[in-house]
Amino acid sequence: MSVSRATKLDALTLDVGRGKTELKCPYFYGELTAKKGKVKQHHFAHSSATCLPVANRDFPILPLYDNFNIYLSRKDLAQLKLLWKEYGSINYPISPGLVTPGLFKAGMFQKNVYLTPPAYEFTNLGKIPVGTLEFSLFNEVQEPLLLRKLLKLELAAKHALYKNALDNSYRLTDLTLYRAQLQRILSCTLYFLEIQTPKGILHKIGVTARPIQQRLIEIETDLLISYQTVTIQILGTWPHRGNVELYFKHRYHNYNYRIGSLTEYFKFGATDANAALHELQQMKVKVLFPVEIDILKDNISLSQVAI
Repeated sequence: MSVSRATKLDALTLDVGRGKTELKCPYFYGELTAKKGKVKQHHFAHSSATCLPVANRDFPILPLYDNFNIYLSRKDLAQLKLLWKEYGSINYPISPGLVTPGLFKAGMFQKNVYLTPPAYEFTNLGKIPVGTLEFSLFNEVQEPLLLRKLLKLELAAKHALYKNALDNSYRLTDLTLYRAQLQRILSCTLYFLEIQTPKGILHKIGVTARPIQQRLIEIETDLLISYQTVTIQILGTWPHRGNVELYFKHRYHNYNYRIGSLTEYFKFGATDANAALHELQQMKVKVLFPVEIDILKDNISLSQVAI
């Protein structure tokens, strides 16, 4: 695997031009190239061959972030979508014979023993790949996973240090990269906009770590390339909720409206737009845990100090 996946710190936010950079691989310090095309998400890759130890390692990535199939096999994912269409959408119990071992092991279903005979039903986790879990519940599922993964990386780094393991520097880098990803989503404010254009109403989901008014100027500049006039209204902002943006795109992908290379716009009907806004408004205010406050302040963790 390329280090590009580990360093999805978004080349756009780092003010780096396309092509070779002076940045180094955080594991083996090889030069990195900024990949900024129009199809894949902007990322970094090795300028030369990927170092073999990195290619054979799994990198820490945020749970349920940009991987909403939750690493299901193609067969299991297809079965999950079929079961939702046939049973989940009408909240009908599912026969155990229809739930594959892979789906059950991945936590997509739970057994309802109060039914006779016992049957399966979707878990909140199981609703994420099919994009049917509300944002408030999505946060309830994801937040414990984010902190659990952080604790796991902390413990792995401490264990490597205690054992004086050869990979203790890799474990520290794993922890540092994961903290950087958490810092990025926690430092961002989620926003939802209504945009009046001569061709109708559009909506936009996005995140910013800067004042929202500064971001609006950039959005207007982008849109004026395609439209003569635009009027932008802020429908809502949610601090520290940078984790929700990609799930919004997943949940409402059927309404996605591309404007050239811009992918964060949606064309809703009035009823659907109100439903999306209402759902966003139902999210609880994000209360930061002490460890999250440390990450936002860029305080070094105990494991990082020790190593």
